[in-house]
This record gives sequence, structure tokens and C-alpha cells, in this order.
Amino acid sequence: MSYTLSSTALLLLLSAYLLGSLSSAILVCRLMKLGDPRLRGSGNPGATNVLRLGGRKAAVATLLGDFAKGLLPVLLARLLEQSVPIQALTGLAAVTGHLLPLFFGFRGGKGVATTLGICCGLDLWLGAAQLGSWLLLMGLFRISSVAGIMTALLTPLIALALIPDAAPVLGVTCLLLVLRHHRNIQSLLKGKEHRF
Repeated sequence: MSYTLSSTALLLLLSAYLLGSLSSAILVCRLMKLGDPRLRGSGNPGATNVLRLGGRKAAVATLLGDFAKGLLPVLLARLLEQSVPIQALTGLAAVTGHLLPLFFGFRGGKGVATTLGICCGLDLWLGAAQLGSWLLLMGLFRISSVAGIMTALLTPLIALALIPDAAPVLGVTCLLLVLRHHRNIQSLLKGKEHRF
């Protein structure tokens, strides 16, 4: 595994963070005149909250934007023939931008869709396994945060089997996702988390 950061890799990381910092939820809500999702609903600038605020079209647009923020930087890293660990680091930079967006006061979303984009960029089978896990868990529990947290915990294990060179960085990425769900975890423990 090579984590040597060339000037190309450093530019990729910076670009991925800046792309990740473009909040799809906030931009979609502005375009559709839905208000700031950080101030409405759950307060989270993500597809689930946008679904509550503006319906399916707004949520799908947000989801696709968040997914693309993870996918495109990783695909660019692959195109530039960066190593798998550097590709994974590029994804981590993108999800860091999503969680802590430079352009929106460092108040970002949970990173589930962005991480799916990263996984699809690294390996389509990994992305399919992650999406399948989320859909199965969402079907079982009908709670978005439970599906997101449990999928985040499973993803590094799946990566270890399919693309082991990316597993350590994906482990860090998914740990950030779980930590970002801290309020949801508190709500779950109190039995107050929203069900679909």
C-alpha cells in the first residue's frame, strides 16, 4: 500500500474537500425556495431532511448531488492512475468536506450518500454491497439513521474482502459517519428517532 502524497495527490485531496464542501441539500433547498435545511426539520442538511421539507424530487436531487461528490473525485484519482489508498484518501477528503463544509460554516450532513459514491468509485461490487446493506437495513428497521450507522460499520469489513488496500481509509471514513450520527444515537437510546 502506498500513501506517498505527490503534488497531484495533494491537489486531488484539496479539490475533493472543496467539492465535498458544496452542500447539495442547501443548494437544492435554495433553488426550490425551501429555506435552510439546517434551520428546519431535523436540522441536518441531507436527503432525509430534504425529503421531509420538499418531497421526493428535492430529496433525489440532494441524494444525487451528495453521491456525485464522493464518486467524481475517486474516479478522477483512478483516471490519474493514483494508487488505491490515494483514491480512498481522496474519498475521505470529499466526505470530510461534506461533514465540515468550508462554504457553509462547517455544518454539514451525515455523509452516507457521499460514502456510497466513494465506494462505487473504488469498486462497483463494494458500492453494490453497501447499497444493498442500507436497503435491507432500512427495510427491516424503517429508521434512516439505523440503516446508515449499521451500513457504516459493515462497509470496512466488506472492503476488507473486496478491496483490502482501501479498507483502512474506509474504516476512518465510516468512523466519521458513525460519530456524525451522535445525536441520532442519543435519540435512538431514548426511543425518539423518526421512523418511515
